[in-house]
Amino acid sequence: MTFLFFIFAALALIGGIGVVAFKNPVSSAFSMVVSFLGLAALFIQLNAFLVGVLQILVYAGAIMVLFLFIIMLLDVPQEEKKKLPFFTALGAGGIVLAFIALLVVMLSRSEVGDKTLPALEATSGPGTSDVHKIGELLFSQYWFPIQVVGILLLVATVGVVVLSKRELK
Repeated sequence: MTFLFFIFAALALIGGIGVVAFKNPVSSAFSMVVSFLGLAALFIQLNAFLVGVLQILVYAGAIMVLFLFIIMLLDVPQEEKKKLPFFTALGAGGIVLAFIALLVVMLSRSEVGDKTLPALEATSGPGTSDVHKIGELLFSQYWFPIQVVGILLLVATVGVVVLSKRELK
């Protein structure tokens, strides 16, 4: 189980690095899909099956299709390659090394390897599953914020279409 954790964590990290490293926006978007799939696998390992499935359906599916649609509409030109200044590269390398050192120190001090994470406990009976509880919250207490987010996404999509529309001469 620990081996799978490291595989999926590496997949999520490599996807995240690809999002930042690639110059082509479409390649960055596909790297984000890889990162989302790695995160979904990590959620499923934590017995958060609903969150894992939602990660795949909502983020890797719907949101990434929206991102790709907007990228294609914007028709972003290829960026010319610039040389990275020496001090910038040295500073970035130092930050990466400091983060790796911090990660090694924190993992050596933690007791994660000795314990297993507790599974989400769901009691049997009607209305006690995680899906039911989340559904009740989404359609009662958080109904208005979800509608606002939906409208904001719609406005952003319409705005991109309007801004990317070319004038015919």
